[in-house]
Amino acid sequence: MKKLCLPVLSLFLIICLSPQLLKAQDDDFIRQPPRRVIFTKHTRSDSDPQQVHISLVGKDHMRVSWVTDSKHGKSVVEYGKAPGKYNSKATGEDTSYKYFFYSSGKIHHVTIGPLEPATMYYYRCGGSEQEFSFKTPPQKLPLEFAVAGDLGQTEWTNSTLEHIGSIDYDVLLLPGDLSYADTHQPLWDSFGRIVEPYASKRPWMVTQGNHEIESFPIIYPTGFKAYNARWRMPYQESGSTSNLYYSFEVAGTHVIMLGSYVEFDAESDQYQWLQADLAKIDRKKTPWVVVLLHAPWYNTNTAHQGEGESMRQAMEELLYNARVDVVFAGHVHAYERFTRIYNNEADPCGPVYMTIGDGGNREGLALTFEEPASPLSLYREPSFGHGRLRIVNETHAFWGWHRNNDSNSVVKDQFWLESLSSSKTCLKSVNQNEKMASSSVNDEL
Repeated sequence: MKKLCLPVLSLFLIICLSPQLLKAQDDDFIRQPPRRVIFTKHTRSDSDPQQVHISLVGKDHMRVSWVTDSKHGKSVVEYGKAPGKYNSKATGEDTSYKYFFYSSGKIHHVTIGPLEPATMYYYRCGGSEQEFSFKTPPQKLPLEFAVAGDLGQTEWTNSTLEHIGSIDYDVLLLPGDLSYADTHQPLWDSFGRIVEPYASKRPWMVTQGNHEIESFPIIYPTGFKAYNARWRMPYQESGSTSNLYYSFEVAGTHVIMLGSYVEFDAESDQYQWLQADLAKIDRKKTPWVVVLLHAPWYNTNTAHQGEGESMRQAMEELLYNARVDVVFAGHVHAYERFTRIYNNEADPCGPVYMTIGDGGNREGLALTFEEPASPLSLYREPSFGHGRLRIVNETHAFWGWHRNNDSNSVVKDQFWLESLSSSKTCLKSVNQNEKMASSSVNDEL
Protein backbone atom coordinates (compact mmCIF):
# COMPACT_ATOMS: atom_id res chain seq x y z
CA MET A 1 0.00 0.00 0.00
CA LYS A 2 2.88 2.33 0.87
CA LYS A 3 4.47 1.78 -2.57
CA LEU A 4 1.18 2.67 -4.23
CA CYS A 5 0.66 5.84 -2.19
CA LEU A 6 4.02 7.41 -3.06
CA PRO A 7 3.51 7.74 -6.83
CA VAL A 8 -0.09 8.85 -6.28
CA LEU A 9 1.09 11.55 -3.85
CA SER A 10 3.81 12.66 -6.29
CA LEU A 11 1.30 13.02 -9.09
CA PHE A 12 -1.05 14.96 -6.80
CA LEU A 13 1.70 17.40 -5.84
CA ILE A 14 2.72 17.94 -9.47
CA ILE A 15 -0.85 18.76 -10.45
CA CYS A 16 -1.52 21.01 -7.46
CA LEU A 17 1.75 22.88 -7.27
CA SER A 18 2.52 23.25 -10.99
CA PRO A 19 -0.59 24.38 -12.88
CA GLN A 20 1.64 25.37 -15.81
CA LEU A 21 2.13 21.64 -16.38
CA LEU A 22 -1.46 21.27 -17.43
CA LYS A 23 -1.68 23.57 -20.43
CA ALA A 24 0.23 24.42 -23.58
CA GLN A 25 -1.79 24.75 -26.76
CA ASP A 26 -4.41 22.14 -25.77
CA ASP A 27 -6.84 22.22 -22.88
CA ASP A 28 -6.88 18.43 -22.67
CA PHE A 29 -3.13 17.81 -22.73
CA ILE A 30 -1.31 17.05 -19.49
CA ARG A 31 2.35 18.09 -19.62
CA GLN A 32 4.57 15.06 -19.39
CA PRO A 33 7.14 14.96 -16.53
CA PRO A 34 10.76 13.77 -16.98
CA ARG A 35 11.34 10.04 -17.14
CA ARG A 36 14.13 7.90 -15.76
CA VAL A 37 17.61 7.68 -17.26
CA ILE A 38 18.31 4.45 -19.11
CA PHE A 39 21.74 2.83 -19.01
CA THR A 40 22.10 0.39 -21.90
CA LYS A 41 24.47 -2.47 -21.13
CA HIS A 42 26.98 -4.04 -23.52
CA THR A 43 25.73 -7.51 -24.45
CA ARG A 44 28.04 -8.38 -27.36
CA SER A 45 31.49 -9.92 -27.31
CA ASP A 46 34.54 -7.69 -26.89
CA SER A 47 35.47 -8.07 -30.55
CA ASP A 48 32.00 -7.32 -31.94
CA PRO A 49 31.20 -3.80 -33.17
CA GLN A 50 28.94 -1.70 -30.98
CA GLN A 51 27.73 1.91 -31.01
CA VAL A 52 27.68 1.88 -34.82
CA HIS A 53 26.74 5.18 -36.45
CA ILE A 54 27.26 6.78 -39.84
CA SER A 55 27.81 10.33 -41.09
CA LEU A 56 28.10 12.04 -44.46
CA VAL A 57 31.52 12.77 -45.97
CA GLY A 58 31.46 14.79 -49.17
CA LYS A 59 28.83 14.25 -51.85
CA ASP A 60 29.14 10.47 -52.21
CA HIS A 61 30.98 9.03 -49.23
CA MET A 62 29.94 7.88 -45.76
CA ARG A 63 31.92 7.53 -42.56
CA VAL A 64 31.17 4.42 -40.51
CA SER A 65 32.12 4.69 -36.83
CA TRP A 66 31.98 2.05 -34.12
CA VAL A 67 33.63 0.85 -30.91
CA THR A 68 35.17 -2.49 -29.92
CA ASP A 69 36.27 -3.41 -26.43
CA SER A 70 39.00 -5.55 -27.96
CA LYS A 71 42.14 -3.63 -28.90
CA HIS A 72 42.74 -6.07 -31.76
CA GLY A 73 39.67 -5.14 -33.82
CA LYS A 74 40.41 -4.07 -37.39
CA SER A 75 39.22 -0.75 -38.84
CA VAL A 76 37.71 -2.35 -41.93
CA VAL A 77 34.26 -2.05 -43.50
CA GLU A 78 32.97 -4.45 -46.14
CA TYR A 79 29.89 -3.32 -48.04
CA GLY A 80 27.66 -3.96 -51.03
CA LYS A 81 24.16 -3.44 -52.43
CA ALA A 82 22.80 -6.87 -51.53
CA PRO A 83 22.52 -8.60 -48.15
CA GLY A 84 25.56 -10.75 -47.42
CA LYS A 85 27.34 -9.74 -50.63
CA TYR A 86 30.20 -7.34 -49.98
CA ASN A 87 32.01 -6.48 -53.18
CA SER A 88 33.72 -3.40 -51.75
CA LYS A 89 36.05 -2.89 -48.83
CA ALA A 90 37.62 0.11 -47.12
CA THR A 91 40.19 0.54 -44.36
CA GLY A 92 40.23 3.45 -41.95
CA GLU A 93 41.79 4.42 -38.66
CA ASP A 94 41.18 4.04 -34.97
CA THR A 95 41.63 6.10 -31.86
CA SER A 96 40.99 5.87 -28.13
CA TYR A 97 41.14 8.18 -25.15
CA LYS A 98 41.47 8.24 -21.37
CA TYR A 99 39.44 10.37 -19.02
CA PHE A 100 40.69 10.11 -15.45
CA PHE A 101 40.26 6.40 -14.57
CA TYR A 102 38.19 5.60 -17.65
CA SER A 103 39.73 4.10 -20.79
CA SER A 104 37.61 3.98 -23.93
CA GLY A 105 37.37 1.02 -26.24
CA LYS A 106 38.96 1.14 -29.66
CA ILE A 107 37.03 3.75 -31.68
CA HIS A 108 37.04 3.02 -35.41
CA HIS A 109 36.35 5.47 -38.25
CA VAL A 110 36.21 4.22 -41.84
CA THR A 111 35.16 6.25 -44.89
CA ILE A 112 33.49 4.24 -47.62
CA GLY A 113 32.51 5.16 -51.18
CA PRO A 114 31.88 6.45 -53.73
CA LEU A 115 28.26 5.50 -53.12
CA GLU A 116 25.21 5.83 -55.33
CA PRO A 117 22.44 8.20 -54.20
CA ALA A 118 19.13 6.93 -52.80
CA THR A 119 20.53 3.41 -52.58
CA MET A 120 20.40 0.76 -49.87
CA TYR A 121 23.79 -0.59 -48.78
CA TYR A 122 24.59 -3.52 -46.52
CA TYR A 123 27.78 -3.54 -44.46
CA ARG A 124 29.70 -5.18 -41.68
CA CYS A 125 32.42 -3.75 -39.47
CA GLY A 126 35.79 -5.23 -38.55
CA GLY A 127 35.08 -8.63 -40.06
CA SER A 128 32.19 -9.29 -37.69
CA GLU A 129 29.30 -11.44 -38.90
CA GLN A 130 26.69 -8.90 -37.83
CA GLU A 131 25.22 -7.06 -40.81
CA PHE A 132 23.99 -3.48 -40.81
CA SER A 133 22.34 -1.46 -43.57
CA PHE A 134 21.80 2.16 -44.52
CA LYS A 135 20.20 4.17 -47.28
CA THR A 136 22.09 7.03 -48.90
CA PRO A 137 20.34 10.41 -49.30
CA PRO A 138 18.96 11.39 -52.70
CA GLN A 139 21.05 13.41 -55.12
CA LYS A 140 18.15 15.74 -55.90
CA LEU A 141 15.18 17.10 -54.00
CA PRO A 142 12.89 16.20 -52.30
CA LEU A 143 14.89 15.61 -49.12
CA GLU A 144 13.76 15.11 -45.53
CA PHE A 145 15.63 16.00 -42.35
CA ALA A 146 14.67 14.77 -38.90
CA VAL A 147 15.70 17.33 -36.25
CA ALA A 148 16.09 16.58 -32.54
CA GLY A 149 18.16 18.41 -29.94
CA ASP A 150 19.16 17.67 -26.34
CA LEU A 151 18.51 13.99 -26.84
CA GLY A 152 19.96 12.33 -23.73
CA GLN A 153 19.09 8.76 -22.77
CA THR A 154 15.83 8.56 -20.91
CA GLU A 155 12.52 6.85 -21.55
CA TRP A 156 11.50 10.02 -23.39
CA THR A 157 14.60 9.61 -25.58
CA ASN A 158 13.41 6.15 -26.57
CA SER A 159 9.98 7.56 -27.35
CA THR A 160 11.49 10.28 -29.55
CA LEU A 161 13.70 7.81 -31.38
CA GLU A 162 10.79 5.45 -31.99
CA HIS A 163 8.76 8.30 -33.48
CA ILE A 164 11.67 9.39 -35.65
CA GLY A 165 12.24 5.84 -36.86
CA SER A 166 8.57 5.23 -37.61
CA ILE A 167 8.65 7.63 -40.57
CA ASP A 168 11.35 7.48 -43.21
CA TYR A 169 13.84 10.34 -43.40
CA ASP A 170 17.19 10.95 -45.12
CA VAL A 171 19.44 12.69 -42.57
CA LEU A 172 19.15 13.45 -38.85
CA LEU A 173 20.35 16.82 -37.55
CA LEU A 174 21.19 17.19 -33.86
CA PRO A 175 21.95 20.71 -32.53
CA GLY A 176 23.97 19.65 -29.49
CA ASP A 177 23.70 17.80 -26.16
CA LEU A 178 23.94 14.15 -27.12
CA SER A 179 24.62 11.74 -24.27
CA TYR A 180 24.47 13.94 -21.16
CA ALA A 181 27.47 11.99 -19.92
CA ASP A 182 28.81 15.07 -18.13
CA THR A 183 32.23 13.45 -17.45
CA HIS A 184 30.69 10.05 -16.54
CA GLN A 185 32.21 8.31 -19.56
CA PRO A 186 30.28 5.01 -19.46
CA LEU A 187 27.21 7.05 -20.36
CA TRP A 188 28.85 7.81 -23.72
CA ASP A 189 28.97 4.07 -24.38
CA SER A 190 25.38 3.65 -23.24
CA PHE A 191 24.23 6.48 -25.52
CA GLY A 192 26.01 4.94 -28.50
CA ARG A 193 24.18 1.68 -27.90
CA ILE A 194 20.79 3.41 -27.54
CA VAL A 195 21.04 5.29 -30.84
CA GLU A 196 22.73 2.53 -32.86
CA PRO A 197 19.50 1.05 -34.31
CA TYR A 198 18.79 4.46 -35.86
CA ALA A 199 22.22 6.05 -36.37
CA SER A 200 23.51 2.96 -38.20
CA LYS A 201 20.70 3.24 -40.78
CA ARG A 202 20.70 6.96 -41.60
CA PRO A 203 23.49 9.54 -41.35
CA TRP A 204 23.48 11.51 -38.12
CA MET A 205 25.05 14.98 -38.38
CA VAL A 206 25.66 16.58 -34.99
CA THR A 207 27.17 19.61 -33.37
CA GLN A 208 28.26 20.07 -29.78
CA GLY A 209 26.34 21.43 -26.80
CA ASN A 210 27.38 22.48 -23.32
CA HIS A 211 27.06 18.88 -22.04
CA GLU A 212 29.80 17.82 -24.47
CA ILE A 213 32.42 20.19 -23.04
CA GLU A 214 33.60 17.99 -20.15
CA SER A 215 36.58 20.21 -19.41
CA PHE A 216 38.58 20.07 -16.21
CA PRO A 217 41.15 22.68 -15.11
CA ILE A 218 44.77 21.84 -15.98
CA ILE A 219 44.06 18.16 -16.79
CA TYR A 220 41.48 18.60 -19.60
CA PRO A 221 41.37 22.38 -20.16
CA THR A 222 40.12 22.36 -23.77
CA GLY A 223 37.26 19.90 -23.32
CA PHE A 224 35.35 17.87 -25.93
CA LYS A 225 37.70 14.90 -25.55
CA ALA A 226 35.02 12.21 -25.77
CA TYR A 227 32.89 14.06 -28.32
CA ASN A 228 35.75 14.59 -30.76
CA ALA A 229 36.94 10.99 -30.44
CA ARG A 230 33.52 9.40 -30.87
CA TRP A 231 31.54 11.71 -33.16
CA ARG A 232 33.88 12.70 -35.97
CA MET A 233 32.21 14.99 -38.49
CA PRO A 234 33.41 16.06 -41.99
CA TYR A 235 35.07 19.28 -40.84
CA GLN A 236 38.22 18.93 -42.92
CA GLU A 237 36.21 18.42 -46.10
CA SER A 238 34.52 21.79 -45.49
CA GLY A 239 37.76 23.65 -44.87
CA SER A 240 37.33 23.83 -41.10
CA THR A 241 40.17 23.17 -38.69
CA SER A 242 37.87 22.00 -35.90
CA ASN A 243 35.43 19.12 -35.47
CA LEU A 244 33.28 21.60 -33.53
CA TYR A 245 32.10 23.51 -36.62
CA TYR A 246 31.75 22.42 -40.22
CA SER A 247 29.37 22.29 -43.19
CA PHE A 248 28.12 19.78 -45.72
CA GLU A 249 25.83 19.70 -48.75
CA VAL A 250 23.14 17.20 -49.62
CA ALA A 251 20.54 17.39 -52.40
CA GLY A 252 20.49 21.13 -52.99
CA THR A 253 20.86 22.02 -49.31
CA HIS A 254 23.87 23.55 -47.59
CA VAL A 255 23.92 22.75 -43.86
CA ILE A 256 26.21 24.64 -41.46
CA MET A 257 26.98 23.36 -37.97
CA LEU A 258 28.28 26.10 -35.68
CA GLY A 259 29.97 25.80 -32.28
CA SER A 260 28.35 27.79 -29.48
CA TYR A 261 31.25 26.90 -27.17
CA VAL A 262 34.14 27.81 -29.47
CA GLU A 263 35.51 31.32 -30.07
CA PHE A 264 33.19 33.14 -32.49
CA ASP A 265 34.22 36.82 -32.52
CA ALA A 266 35.33 38.50 -35.75
CA GLU A 267 38.97 37.55 -35.15
CA SER A 268 38.26 33.89 -34.42
CA ASP A 269 38.93 30.94 -36.69
CA GLN A 270 35.26 29.98 -36.58
CA TYR A 271 34.12 33.41 -37.74
CA GLN A 272 36.66 33.50 -40.57
CA TRP A 273 35.69 30.00 -41.63
CA LEU A 274 31.97 30.82 -41.59
CA GLN A 275 32.51 33.93 -43.66
CA ALA A 276 34.45 31.96 -46.28
CA ASP A 277 32.01 29.04 -46.23
CA LEU A 278 29.00 31.27 -46.84
CA ALA A 279 30.79 33.03 -49.69
CA LYS A 280 31.25 29.72 -51.53
CA ILE A 281 27.55 28.83 -51.66
CA ASP A 282 25.97 28.97 -55.11
CA ARG A 283 22.27 29.52 -54.45
CA LYS A 284 21.39 28.52 -58.01
CA LYS A 285 22.81 25.04 -57.37
CA THR A 286 22.13 25.03 -53.63
CA PRO A 287 18.90 26.97 -53.06
CA TRP A 288 18.55 26.11 -49.36
CA VAL A 289 20.84 27.07 -46.46
CA VAL A 290 20.22 25.68 -42.96
CA VAL A 291 22.25 26.49 -39.82
CA LEU A 292 22.41 24.61 -36.51
CA LEU A 293 23.90 25.75 -33.20
CA HIS A 294 23.23 24.97 -29.58
CA ALA A 295 22.49 28.12 -27.54
CA PRO A 296 19.54 29.93 -29.21
CA TRP A 297 19.91 33.50 -30.40
CA TYR A 298 16.20 34.14 -29.95
CA ASN A 299 14.36 32.72 -26.96
CA THR A 300 11.28 33.75 -24.96
CA ASN A 301 11.61 30.91 -22.44
CA THR A 302 12.82 31.98 -19.00
CA ALA A 303 15.50 29.25 -19.19
CA HIS A 304 18.94 30.19 -20.58
CA GLN A 305 17.94 33.76 -21.31
CA GLY A 306 20.62 35.68 -23.22
CA GLU A 307 23.16 32.85 -23.37
CA GLY A 308 23.39 33.04 -27.17
CA GLU A 309 23.35 36.82 -27.35
CA SER A 310 27.08 37.45 -27.75
CA MET A 311 27.25 34.92 -30.58
CA ARG A 312 24.22 36.52 -32.21
CA GLN A 313 25.84 39.93 -32.11
CA ALA A 314 29.02 38.53 -33.63
CA MET A 315 27.56 36.36 -36.40
CA GLU A 316 23.95 37.28 -37.12
CA GLU A 317 24.82 39.74 -39.87
CA LEU A 318 26.80 37.06 -41.73
CA LEU A 319 23.77 34.75 -41.78
CA TYR A 320 21.42 37.55 -42.72
CA ASN A 321 23.54 38.78 -45.62
CA ALA A 322 23.86 35.20 -46.89
CA ARG A 323 20.07 34.80 -46.75
CA VAL A 324 20.12 31.74 -44.52
CA ASP A 325 16.66 30.16 -44.53
CA VAL A 326 16.42 28.43 -41.14
CA VAL A 327 18.40 28.40 -37.87
CA PHE A 328 17.83 25.51 -35.46
CA ALA A 329 18.99 25.64 -31.83
CA GLY A 330 18.74 23.42 -28.77
CA HIS A 331 19.71 24.10 -25.13
CA VAL A 332 16.25 25.26 -24.02
CA HIS A 333 14.19 22.16 -23.26
CA ALA A 334 11.09 23.20 -25.13
CA TYR A 335 9.92 23.94 -28.66
CA GLU A 336 9.57 27.45 -30.06
CA ARG A 337 9.19 28.83 -33.59
CA PHE A 338 9.80 32.45 -34.51
CA THR A 339 8.96 34.45 -37.59
CA ARG A 340 11.76 35.61 -39.90
CA ILE A 341 14.00 37.88 -37.84
CA TYR A 342 17.01 40.12 -38.10
CA ASN A 343 18.42 42.20 -35.25
CA ASN A 344 15.44 41.58 -32.95
CA GLU A 345 12.89 42.71 -35.52
CA ALA A 346 10.67 40.91 -37.98
CA ASP A 347 12.39 40.92 -41.36
CA PRO A 348 11.15 39.06 -44.47
CA CYS A 349 14.77 38.43 -45.51
CA GLY A 350 15.94 36.99 -42.20
CA PRO A 351 16.04 33.34 -41.16
CA VAL A 352 13.22 31.52 -39.40
CA TYR A 353 14.56 30.71 -35.93
CA MET A 354 13.48 27.54 -34.12
CA THR A 355 14.39 26.08 -30.75
CA ILE A 356 14.06 22.31 -30.59
CA GLY A 357 15.86 21.21 -27.42
CA ASP A 358 13.14 18.77 -26.45
CA GLY A 359 14.50 15.39 -27.50
CA GLY A 360 14.32 13.62 -24.13
CA ASN A 361 16.95 14.97 -21.74
CA ARG A 362 17.16 13.93 -18.09
CA GLU A 363 16.79 17.50 -16.77
CA GLY A 364 13.15 17.80 -17.77
CA LEU A 365 11.24 20.48 -19.66
CA ALA A 366 11.72 24.25 -19.51
CA LEU A 367 8.12 24.97 -18.58
CA THR A 368 7.96 28.74 -18.24
CA PHE A 369 7.79 31.29 -21.05
CA GLU A 370 7.87 35.05 -20.71
CA GLU A 371 4.53 36.83 -20.68
CA PRO A 372 3.11 38.51 -22.61
CA ALA A 373 4.28 36.54 -25.62
CA SER A 374 6.52 38.36 -28.10
CA PRO A 375 4.90 39.01 -31.50
CA LEU A 376 8.05 37.49 -33.01
CA SER A 377 7.28 34.12 -31.41
CA LEU A 378 4.64 32.27 -33.40
CA TYR A 379 4.41 28.98 -31.51
CA ARG A 380 5.89 27.78 -28.24
CA GLU A 381 5.29 24.70 -26.12
CA PRO A 382 7.29 22.88 -23.41
CA SER A 383 6.85 19.27 -24.55
CA PHE A 384 9.14 16.49 -25.68
CA GLY A 385 9.27 15.89 -29.42
CA HIS A 386 11.15 16.23 -32.70
CA GLY A 387 10.85 18.06 -36.01
CA ARG A 388 10.69 17.22 -39.71
CA LEU A 389 11.94 19.51 -42.45
CA ARG A 390 10.90 18.22 -45.85
CA ILE A 391 12.51 20.25 -48.61
CA VAL A 392 10.09 19.61 -51.44
CA ASN A 393 11.75 21.55 -54.25
CA GLU A 394 13.97 24.57 -54.93
CA THR A 395 11.43 27.04 -53.60
CA HIS A 396 9.32 25.36 -50.91
CA ALA A 397 9.79 23.24 -47.78
CA PHE A 398 7.35 21.91 -45.21
CA TRP A 399 8.05 21.91 -41.47
CA GLY A 400 6.23 19.90 -38.83
CA TRP A 401 6.93 19.60 -35.11
CA HIS A 402 5.86 16.24 -33.69
CA ARG A 403 4.98 16.19 -30.02
CA ASN A 404 5.58 12.99 -28.05
CA ASN A 405 2.36 12.17 -26.26
CA ASP A 406 2.99 8.77 -24.69
CA SER A 407 2.88 6.22 -27.53
CA ASN A 408 1.62 8.70 -30.13
CA SER A 409 3.54 11.27 -32.15
CA VAL A 410 1.18 14.22 -32.54
CA VAL A 411 1.90 16.93 -35.13
CA LYS A 412 1.18 20.19 -33.33
CA ASP A 413 2.93 22.88 -35.39
CA GLN A 414 3.39 22.97 -39.15
CA PHE A 415 3.88 25.51 -41.91
CA TRP A 416 5.19 26.01 -45.43
CA LEU A 417 8.52 27.76 -45.87
CA GLU A 418 9.71 29.57 -49.00
CA SER A 419 13.42 29.67 -49.76
CA LEU A 420 15.00 33.11 -49.69
CA SER A 421 16.91 32.18 -52.84
CA SER A 422 13.58 32.43 -54.66
CA SER A 423 12.84 35.90 -53.26
CA LYS A 424 13.76 38.55 -55.83
CA THR A 425 13.40 41.28 -53.20
CA CYS A 426 15.81 39.68 -50.74
CA LEU A 427 18.39 38.73 -53.35
CA LYS A 428 18.23 42.20 -54.87
CA SER A 429 19.00 43.82 -51.53
CA VAL A 430 21.98 41.46 -51.09
CA ASN A 431 23.37 42.47 -54.49
CA GLN A 432 22.91 46.14 -53.66
CA ASN A 433 24.76 45.75 -50.36
CA GLU A 434 27.61 43.93 -52.10
CA LYS A 435 27.91 46.73 -54.68
CA MET A 436 27.91 49.38 -51.94
CA ALA A 437 30.60 47.49 -50.02
CA SER A 438 32.72 47.14 -53.16
CA SER A 439 32.31 50.84 -53.97
CA SER A 440 33.32 51.77 -50.42
CA VAL A 441 36.49 49.69 -50.68
CA ASN A 442 37.42 51.28 -54.03
CA ASP A 443 36.88 54.77 -52.57
CA GLU A 444 39.24 53.95 -49.70
CA LEU A 445 41.87 52.69 -52.13
